[in-house]
Formats: sequence, C-alpha cells, structure tokens
Amino acid sequence: MTDRTDLTAEEIRLWAYRLESKSPEEVLSWAAERFGTEMILASSFGAEDVVLIDMLQKVAPGTPVFYLDTNLHFPETEETRERLAKRYGISFLRVTPRLTLREQAERYGEKLWEVDPTLCCNLRKVEPLAGLLPAYRAWITGIRREQAPTRARVQKIEWDPKFNLVKFNPLAAWKWEEVWQYIRAHDVPYNPLHDRHYPSIGCSVCTRPVNPGEDLRAGRWAGFAKTECGLHK
Repeated sequence: MTDRTDLTAEEIRLWAYRLESKSPEEVLSWAAERFGTEMILASSFGAEDVVLIDMLQKVAPGTPVFYLDTNLHFPETEETRERLAKRYGISFLRVTPRLTLREQAERYGEKLWEVDPTLCCNLRKVEPLAGLLPAYRAWITGIRREQAPTRARVQKIEWDPKFNLVKFNPLAAWKWEEVWQYIRAHDVPYNPLHDRHYPSIGCSVCTRPVNPGEDLRAGRWAGFAKTECGLHK
C-alpha cells in the first residue's frame, strides 16, 4: 500500500466482505463518503456505465466522470454521451491519447488495431488512463463477474495494483438482466447498439455484434486471443 489511501490491504479485504451484501447504491454511497471528489467514475457509455451514472446522480452527484476518447468510437456512442450529458447536466472529462490517429499511423503503421491490438489499446487507452488516475485515490468501474472468466473474481472494493489506487466495482454481482431491469425502470438513456446485439461496446474498428450463445464479450477483438484492453488486467 501507499499513502494514496488510508485503507490497509486487510481493511480492503474486510470491506469487500462487508460490501458484498450491499446494493450498488449502498456501495457508491459508502465510497463517496470515504473518498468524495477524490474518486472518479470510468465510463465507456455502455449499459453498466449508464446505470452507474444514473445512480451517482442520486447518491453522490458531485462525483466526476471521465471517458477515454480513442478517436475510434461508434457515432452511437458519441450520441449516447451527449444524451447523458443533457439528461443529467454532466460535463464529462475527456481523456485523450498522446498520439493522434495520423501520428500513430506514421509511427506504427496504418490500422495498428488489425496488426497489434494490444499495442493500440495501450496507446489509446492504458497510457491515457495511467496519466489521469494519479490525481485520484479511487476509481469506479462497471465491470461484472458474469462478463468474462477474467472478471469472475472481482470484488466490489479491491486494490488496483496496476494503477495504484482503490477500485470499486459496484455492479460486480449483477447479472445482465438486472442491468436492463434498472435501465428500463429508471428510463436511463443507453447506447442503441445494445439493441443490435452489441452487449460490450468498444472502438468501432474492434467490435462486432455477438451471435446467439456467444460470450458477452465475444464481439471484442474478434480473431485475436485477446479479451481485455488492459485497463482491468
């Protein structure tokens, strides 16, 4: 542990046990009381993220929200961001890569995502996030255990050794159906790509619709032995 949190490793394990039975709203309320505006929500404007945005406006409306602008988002994702901003009156923090797409192509070749998607994700997602998170003591994500085997053991609170801060996953125990029950019950704006068989939405160049029976994240980096962009693993 470092001085970026006043929670020890043992305390985080204890709170993971205590928060396991709590609702996402209760997790967010506790997190906001503990970290205030030194905590930030990551949003890619997928179903889980819009749920968390709605919840935060009710329990901790001052919590900042950021998104990683890879310059490769679907138009529907951009439109969803604008609808959310209008609905909740939020100014989302836009985090951008060091290189433009043209500069990346000049340095690494055209369509890097087709040749080395891991490097592309590092340049356009991981490095920008690593530059942002040192300003905070905790971050919130929409990852769920059901999404993929790589996420099956995530806790509602845990220490993030990659970015060196506390990480909250309030929806960790939720099923996909529960996410949509909340969206419908609260009339939350969502990405219309979800209605076209895109359960997990990333960059337009690396995401395809998911076929019946496939894993929820099967549409990401199809054709590559890759299941994570590097932000969570």
